[in-house]
Amino acid sequence: MTTTALVVDDEVDLCRLMQITLTKMGIKSDVAYTLSQARSYWQDNDYDFCLTDLKLPDGSGLELVKEISNSSSTPIAVITAHGSMDLAIEALKLGAFDFVNKPLELPRLRQLVENALRVIHQDNEAKATAECSPEQKLLDSRLIGHSAVMHPLKNTILKLARSQAPVFLSGASGTGKEVVARLIHDLSPRRDGSFVPVNCGAIPSELMESEFFGHKKGSFTGAVADKQGLFQQANGGTLFLDEVADLPLAMQVKLLRAIQEKTVRAIGDTKEVPVDIRILSATHKNLNQLVQDGAFRQDLYYRINVIELKLPTLNARRDDIPVLAKHFLALIADEWQLENPPILTVEACERLQDHNFAGNVRELRNVLERAVTLAETPHIDISHLGLPDIDITHHRAVSQNQSEPAVVDSTQHSERQTNHQMIAQSIENREKVIQSMDETIAPQVKQVTTNLHPYRTNAQHYPSMIQRSESYHAESPNHTAHHNHEESVTHRPILQESDEKAILSKLKDGQLPSQGLEHYLQEQEKQLIITALKQTAWNKTQAAELLGTTFRSLRYRMKKLEIAEDQFEP
Repeated sequence: MTTTALVVDDEVDLCRLMQITLTKMGIKSDVAYTLSQARSYWQDNDYDFCLTDLKLPDGSGLELVKEISNSSSTPIAVITAHGSMDLAIEALKLGAFDFVNKPLELPRLRQLVENALRVIHQDNEAKATAECSPEQKLLDSRLIGHSAVMHPLKNTILKLARSQAPVFLSGASGTGKEVVARLIHDLSPRRDGSFVPVNCGAIPSELMESEFFGHKKGSFTGAVADKQGLFQQANGGTLFLDEVADLPLAMQVKLLRAIQEKTVRAIGDTKEVPVDIRILSATHKNLNQLVQDGAFRQDLYYRINVIELKLPTLNARRDDIPVLAKHFLALIADEWQLENPPILTVEACERLQDHNFAGNVRELRNVLERAVTLAETPHIDISHLGLPDIDITHHRAVSQNQSEPAVVDSTQHSERQTNHQMIAQSIENREKVIQSMDETIAPQVKQVTTNLHPYRTNAQHYPSMIQRSESYHAESPNHTAHHNHEESVTHRPILQESDEKAILSKLKDGQLPSQGLEHYLQEQEKQLIITALKQTAWNKTQAAELLGTTFRSLRYRMKKLEIAEDQFEP
């Protein structure tokens, strides 16, 4: 079946040029020179896509864009002059597929038409599928959850994937902005191209231009070879600018031109190279406030914020927490190669739903990883989550109010106040957790009945050697005998006195180490690890707890310091 297109422009020569180009691509086209003629053609015929100028003799092309976008899913692109970028952005917001600048460049026109054909092919495949389209299946597998706020979000992502307009993702840290950005790319006609994510805050300012636009050999000291920039790497695909608010002002000017003109010039090069990319950007900061404060350019803000997509917090989608927890536990079991996949108890699942997640989805996964580590069996209970106790009734009442989505702008101020209260509550909860942990691992000689590690066979709880070492040095020689007796009962030294003096003897000498600082520190670390291993009968898990570190970290340090058990056998 032959693809058909409607071309709308008042310039006869330009219409003929576009018609010839489309014909060579195997596309049949009709030409309209006015808005009324275009409406008549559209009502009498079925077109696969449309190209329209924004300025027409009897009206604006924006009216045609709005009518077509509201009545069908046909891709429509706009043709604009260099001085009409604001109108082009307005057209993208109204539903335009893409835009092309005048004077018209044929390679750019061909790219636009090819992208439109991909969208048409993608829509035809979706219609041919009986039940659930491949795009919907991919969306459901990547974006977990079916709560009330997730349905409009998924529908919006499907619409944005068809467009070529820049999208700005806003939301708190940990809400999954990069996950959504990658979804938009994988669901778009650019799925066969590269998805290039870049953290703008992680690039040094002096290297930023080279990283984005590339450089030529010999253009500066250290440029020993040609290098492609991120824009060239993303050619034909998507460039995701994460934490775009961290861009310095000097780089914002250069980035603005590259986005607007869709051309880049490498450092040391004499000509600009056209690039075909789609820009997605994200930040957890209030970009509008940064614009008002002068920390972010207003013109760049309007270029990248053509369409804004706000991601909900985890507290606003608590119904998705059980499904998310099950998904993350399956991932953890696969990554850690666990024989029995972990399972949440009903009480633990309810406790997660009552928790105030300041870190959103990222915090949920961290809590589950900690719980899997501390659990003795595949069943994860409330005690393994390590979450502070809360007033369930009050917290659920507050959470219910927070989970109601804001629809009008008048509720944004109350939302901000609620978020501040949530953050303050989260900080208070974390302080309680830290305090309870300090009390638990304080150097006291007592038996505990809970096994805190899945690989421990002894229920003996070993206090932290680091805490004991600090208290040992802080002890004053002028303490009373009664206080010394209490210290000997409640804070018994973990290291033997002779061993501790041997380890710290060089520190009291006052001389610099003869073989260098690094060798000296390694020797001290090695001696502390060996002492802890001896006291725990070479049980590495208990020794790691004794040293206040993790099992993996201890095993890495033993390998690095060449500590083997057979070297110290009696």
